[in-house]
Amino acid sequence: MKSDGPAEIFAHSENEKGERHELKAHLLQTAELAQSFSPADDFQGLFYLAGLLHDVGKFQDGFQKYLFEGGKRTPHAGVRALVAKVLAREYLPLQFVIQGHHAGMPDNSGRNANIEDYGDNQDVVNILCERFKEVFPALAVPKIVLPKKDLVLAECITRFLFSALTDADWLDTEHHFQTERTEARMCQRLDRDGLCELLLEKLENKFQQLPTEGRINALRTKARVDAATHAEENPGFFSLQLPTGLGKTLTSMYWALLHARHNHLQRIVIVLPYINIIDQTARILKEVFGEDAVLEHHSGIVDEDGTKDKYDEGDVGDDGELAKRLACENWDAPIIVTTSVQFFESLFSNRPFKCRKNHNIAESVVIFDEVQTLPKEYAEPIIVMLKNVSALARTSFLFCTATQPAFMKREGFDGIENMRPLITKPEKYFKPTRRVNYELLNGLEAVPLDRVVKELNREMGSFLAIVNTKSVARELFRQVKRFSGFDKSYHLSTAMCPHHRKKTINAIVEDLNNKKLIAVVSTQLVEAGVDFDFPCVYRAIAPMDSVIQAAGRCNRNGTLHRGKVVLFNLEKHSMPDKTYEACSRFAMGIIKDDVDVLHDARSFEEYYEQVTRLFVNADKRKITEKRERFDFREVCESFKFIDEPTTSLVIEQYAEGKSLLDEIKKLIDAEDISQRRIVTRQHYRKLQQFSVQVYPNFIRDFNGQIITPNDTIKIYTGNYDKDFGLSPKDVETVF
Repeated sequence: MKSDGPAEIFAHSENEKGERHELKAHLLQTAELAQSFSPADDFQGLFYLAGLLHDVGKFQDGFQKYLFEGGKRTPHAGVRALVAKVLAREYLPLQFVIQGHHAGMPDNSGRNANIEDYGDNQDVVNILCERFKEVFPALAVPKIVLPKKDLVLAECITRFLFSALTDADWLDTEHHFQTERTEARMCQRLDRDGLCELLLEKLENKFQQLPTEGRINALRTKARVDAATHAEENPGFFSLQLPTGLGKTLTSMYWALLHARHNHLQRIVIVLPYINIIDQTARILKEVFGEDAVLEHHSGIVDEDGTKDKYDEGDVGDDGELAKRLACENWDAPIIVTTSVQFFESLFSNRPFKCRKNHNIAESVVIFDEVQTLPKEYAEPIIVMLKNVSALARTSFLFCTATQPAFMKREGFDGIENMRPLITKPEKYFKPTRRVNYELLNGLEAVPLDRVVKELNREMGSFLAIVNTKSVARELFRQVKRFSGFDKSYHLSTAMCPHHRKKTINAIVEDLNNKKLIAVVSTQLVEAGVDFDFPCVYRAIAPMDSVIQAAGRCNRNGTLHRGKVVLFNLEKHSMPDKTYEACSRFAMGIIKDDVDVLHDARSFEEYYEQVTRLFVNADKRKITEKRERFDFREVCESFKFIDEPTTSLVIEQYAEGKSLLDEIKKLIDAEDISQRRIVTRQHYRKLQQFSVQVYPNFIRDFNGQIITPNDTIKIYTGNYDKDFGLSPKDVETVF
């Protein structure tokens, strides 16, 4: 390598206008953007330096030759980390983020670091350092001291640095190649142009339109006022514990907007446990704030793994849709509605595509709805991470639920030191809103399914029966369907594609509104975000939060003096997983002694404290320990909400999706190659509504009924039942 580089040095090849991207300009612009993304003033110098150093390897003659002449690309990933090590005085976070901003942050051990090739070639590093200093002679390395006594906080700083650098680099590169995309981006924040005030005005107008008569409406108003009195507190951790049906969605949003206005926060992120309840929450918020203010981000909207992160020609509709698609990349929007999987797997990831959005969690309000659904075995590492983010990035976290988990710090559990309740005495809301009486079938001693069938057959009105597995739901529905006297019987489970489930749920709601006599058998998918109102609910024993959620589908609107909730314990039946089973058994022990604990808000915290103790030492993955070692790849591999990956199968036999599937097949299989078109992201998104998620054993056992027209789409050609959904032969063996 020669010591005298080319007169002009570039970062990227020509754009459509024939312009090359000058390296110095790219480094400066990336540095300025990264600095603006810093979560705290103390780190602005560090974030600026990361942007300035991230592509220093491109000063190599070989890389410049590649840009001008093509051919073999000169690697620059490893050498830039070594140069950063020299120029930044071996400051470890810079080496991680600069090394990983394309391929992902490596482990501290150096595994997959790609720097060994340059280890013996010190001349390369020295010359690059000289060239960098020639271009930036006034470089001053900021003095940044990591909090050595708090290694996970230091690791969190590195994560924010990685996110900011990745986003800044991609944004500036995009501006060079695709200016129209840059111009289409939302770039809206609550603390700019009076947006927070505007959204508050819209929400208050909505409140004026809501009915105020009756006890429940009066309590909803009171809860909203009580929560608002805590809006002007400093950022931190908050809880909102209210019974089901008392308006947590709008009450939490009202508090969040007031809190954001007072503390000059930038956005609100709403984290929900399941995709199926995002639609409902997003619809409510869009009705209040308008379509443009609310961004949905989940696997049905954008690809989770980033494999299709570039827009194809004709892939988007109007400018508003393009802006939202782009905002999904980095969450640069005022209100984001997302899933627990998306939120937490991004926080714990080491991948650029996943992590790019994380810096925009800074100076935000994050609302966790139905927080009790978070995997209990991940409780401690989740809380530790959230504490780091709160301390580093002036972010507030609000936990919303009817059954408040015990996330407080105590011996053996590194929980939250100061959780501030928005409702200081939740019992004053629970007692007046008691809508059901609980009954125990056979004192919760195990009973066969036939006994449950007999009890259901004695019911004189509509009922909802909720069980824990798809196989039990199928068998119970087969028997319930034979009941006489009912206008209609329905089955619900995730063996049905989303379109089928929504269609069935809508039919159930319509029948209930029309006072028809119906019988419904479902898995636990109806326990969150499904506004059923049955006079009677049967629930197989489950964790206490699931029992409470099931009861929320009974006498939901308070039209009866009391609804009836019957709990039963099925003999010889399986549970979804070992954690679910352990929590169910623990809840059963408490409920058998005194069923009235289900009406006592204080009992929920006691239950969660005991449950958390059960699992606090069950984290065999040692995620926090790996964070302390700065082993980013290992942390990413260890933190998986869903241990066994699922595959999406498009259902060929589902009539409503057939025309879309036929259209896509024509795009792929056109005999005339010139007529073939790429399957766009919009196509994939629409297909999600006609797809079912299955586990690897299903793919193995029924591979003969699956066709793959391209590398991404898998089509199930076997039987799909109008009641049960996915129904291959011997289906009970795979569910």
